Amino acid sequence: MNPEIPAELDSLARQVVDSAFVVHKALGPGLLESVYEACLDVELTERGIPFKRQVPLPISYKGREIGDAYRLDFLVSENLIVELKAVEQLLPVHEAQLLSYLRLSHRRLGLLINFNVPVIKAGIRRMAL
Repeated sequence: MNPEIPAELDSLARQVVDSAFVVHKALGPGLLESVYEACLDVELTERGIPFKRQVPLPISYKGREIGDAYRLDFLVSENLIVELKAVEQLLPVHEAQLLSYLRLSHRRLGLLINFNVPVIKAGIRRMAL
């Protein structure tokens, strides 16, 4: 656990990771990201974890609102960003994307989860600002 991350947020992240394990165990790799997103929605709902899906993330540039420039796959309990992928391998650009989302949204903790792996543990990156 990162000492700078509150225990409640850390616990929430562990619950989301556990939910991703359950989804991956049931479905395995090789499906579309949208399928994993829909199934993670079901898993989080069944666990009573509060979240929003496909949350618009507006940005401001030179004092101007750019609008809904990006969308967060999941915003869990208003504090945890969860970005899903179904790719052959996570790349630095995927990590940069999550870090940008954290900065733009002024949040501290995010999970990058790639479901297209044989073992889900290898597809999870936890990132904190």
